[in-house]
Amino acid sequence: MKGAAADWSDLALFSAVARAGALAPAARSTGVSVPTLSRRMKALEARMGRRLFLHGAQGYAPTTEGRDLLERTARMEAAAADIAAWQAAGRGPARIRVTAGTWTARHLAANLPAFWTPDAAWLPEFVHCNIDMDIARREVDIGIRNRRPSQPWLAGRRTGTTTHAAYAANAGVTAWIGASHETRALPSETWVAETHGDSIVTTANDPALRLILAQAGIGRVVLPTFVGDTAPGLVRVSDIIAELTREVWLVCHHEARHDAPIRAALDAIGGFLDRDG
Repeated sequence: MKGAAADWSDLALFSAVARAGALAPAARSTGVSVPTLSRRMKALEARMGRRLFLHGAQGYAPTTEGRDLLERTARMEAAAADIAAWQAAGRGPARIRVTAGTWTARHLAANLPAFWTPDAAWLPEFVHCNIDMDIARREVDIGIRNRRPSQPWLAGRRTGTTTHAAYAANAGVTAWIGASHETRALPSETWVAETHGDSIVTTANDPALRLILAQAGIGRVVLPTFVGDTAPGLVRVSDIIAELTREVWLVCHHEARHDAPIRAALDAIGGFLDRDG
């Protein structure tokens, strides 16, 4: 046994005994029984090949070599405390990447305090994208989409519907604003091209730019009603466009939905969209 490496737990118990100078108070502080402490300290001395305690009337007072070892175990304890602090610092809120189209992403960002607080177990990271980013490869954690997921590795939760209508600076505006062909067409962009293509006077590849053009009186634009009904300088100039009504789904990896931070994010975002819808 002599020369064998000391167990870290034995060194921690040694520190408690050496500081207390007796087994009974060390037993109370460590939760280890007196007989077990006695046995393990004798085994530690045997492994070290050194006498660490003065037994007898002095209790368990450390010898000179015991005090030398206590200085070293104190450094070990400091290192362990530093590691514990480092580990605790890494337990901050989990970063959850959420992807959504232009208007939904802006709507969530503008109303963030309604469903998230800084002390939450998750930290939102919004990724604006009008294409479906890869949840399977964890490019994002949660996607907000307009249809039920079809892939078997994805889980979905329906949160409501999104409706669309036409908006303009006033009802007298009859021209239309379309989308640039360089971007993947959204259903609303396709609808404008197919139903009012002859009346398009200008285009833009960014939905937010099209809104600004509409506010300037250039033409009509199709917007989600939760955007258009509150946009300054715009009025609704059509009924709800039924063929553009879409379901809203929260989508995540079917295994990731059990992770506590992702589950908390799903519940928070879903609850907000349910209420807001």
